[in-house]
Formats: sequence, C-alpha cells, structure tokens
Amino acid sequence: MVGLLRAWLVILLAVLWLPAGAQANTHHVAQSAHADLAVASISELPPEARDTLLAIKQGGPFAYARDGVIFSNFERILPKQPRGYYHEYTVKTPGIQGRGARRIISGAPGEFYYTADHYNTFKRIQE
Repeated sequence: MVGLLRAWLVILLAVLWLPAGAQANTHHVAQSAHADLAVASISELPPEARDTLLAIKQGGPFAYARDGVIFSNFERILPKQPRGYYHEYTVKTPGIQGRGARRIISGAPGEFYYTADHYNTFKRIQE
C-alpha cells in the first residue's frame, strides 16, 4: 500500500513539474529566436507588402477593418514588449479572397516585421 501511494505521489509530482519545465524551455527558445530573425529590405518585399507599408506610414487608408489591431505576439517570435506595442496590418495576396496569411507588424516608429505565413516566421524589414 505504501509503495502504491509513493508511485502516485511520484506521478503527481511529475505531472505538476513537467509543464513548468516545458514552459521555461519554450520561453528560452522563443527568446533566442527573435535575435535570429531574418532581415528583408523593402525591395525584397512583394509589391503588396510595399503598398501596405506605405499605407501604415501614411496612417491609411487600409483595405481591411482589422488593420491596425493589437498584435499580441503569442508566438513569442518577435522581441518581447508590453501589450499594445505591436499592431498588425494585412498584406493583400493576389488570387485570395479575404485577408490571407500575409501581414506586416509594426512596433516603434520605423520598426516593421513581415510574415508571409500567418506568424510562423518573420523578417525584420530594413529600410
């Protein structure tokens, strides 16, 4: 009976401990990932991304109602910042109805990131 109780205690401790350890490991990977972001010059962006970037700098008009909403950085690929720091804007995708997967994320003035795959990867836009 004591052996069974001890086994359950070990299992319980493992269940409680593993998620915290996994989170810490994921956080470490995410923190180092943003330091390794690829860089893209404006000329390397698709023409639709260049159009979106210009609209952002001019304060609009924007093609979609959700353009300018807060980007929460749940993926933790971009550098960690307080909520409300980042905003997202749609980059039109030819042949796609709706918003598609392409976005530009803005941070501080002059800080822009491009994703062609809906936040899986980012490139810092270098002006």
